[in-house]
Amino acid sequence: MATTDLVPHFLRATEAAAVAAAKWKGRGDRKAADGAAVEAMRAVFDTVPFDGRVAIGEGERDDAPMLWIGEPLGSMQGDPSAISIDIAVDPLECTNHVALDLPNAMAVLSAGPRGSLLHAPDCYMDKIAGPAAIAGEVSLEADVAYNVEAACAALDKRPNELRIVVMDRPRHEDLLRDLRALDADIMLIGDGDISAALDAADPNSQIDMLMGIGAAPEGVITATALRGLDASFEGRLVFKNEGHRERAELMIEGDIERIWARDELCASEDSVFIGTGVCSGRTRGVEFLGNERASVQSEVIEVSSGVHRLVSSEIDA
Repeated sequence: MATTDLVPHFLRATEAAAVAAAKWKGRGDRKAADGAAVEAMRAVFDTVPFDGRVAIGEGERDDAPMLWIGEPLGSMQGDPSAISIDIAVDPLECTNHVALDLPNAMAVLSAGPRGSLLHAPDCYMDKIAGPAAIAGEVSLEADVAYNVEAACAALDKRPNELRIVVMDRPRHEDLLRDLRALDADIMLIGDGDISAALDAADPNSQIDMLMGIGAAPEGVITATALRGLDASFEGRLVFKNEGHRERAELMIEGDIERIWARDELCASEDSVFIGTGVCSGRTRGVEFLGNERASVQSEVIEVSSGVHRLVSSEIDA
């Protein structure tokens, strides 16, 4: 059995999470929306015929009641005949966007064979992403000016034509100063760097690159999707506190502050990315149909085949 054989089950998990979260759209309670998504996703995982593990996701066991890092998943725990899978998960990407009913909130995960996805604490990650044309041309090893110049050369654009997405956070003050000094076209976003990176990977979109620091679980999920799209991605862990650094030293062999290439964060072609829309954006958001039914739409990327498809479903609400 391959990871891709479990796609229908993983779809059920993200679809259930999306519908549960969508019931909180526009109600101003991001924690309730996130909690509903986590519970719904976990309930589906309990029925999936695999020996799974959360490689990176919601948080440590003490502060995440479900889907904590290292948590066992699936109905075949300890069964030697079961396929062993790692999951990188964010049951609700863009919790604030659900609370305010803004675009691009999704229930997302990536999955691959055991040991193929980065197993790390819930910390931050510095990221750079874009289309295949900039692969090997830009890197977190280089400074902002070098990366902008290299991307402009690869994409045949001037700096003021190079649209770069950055999350609107105080930690990006220096990055934004440097980009403005170079006259780059900056697009600030409040949340949603998975969607932004997927847009940046598309050579036909209006976004050329994503730069800056976001959450590490979303980085691993993004790396899986962009491997399937043959797009450019690098990440480097950034630690919130010494506790996370110490946990990383226990979980990761070697240099915990190294730069991770896309295919090191997602090390197997037998991997998948799935994102189900909660609020409309890259996919259509959840639509409640009445009679306790809902219409959902998901984006599925299978790394081994490069297949990238939208899946529409009608499910119980």
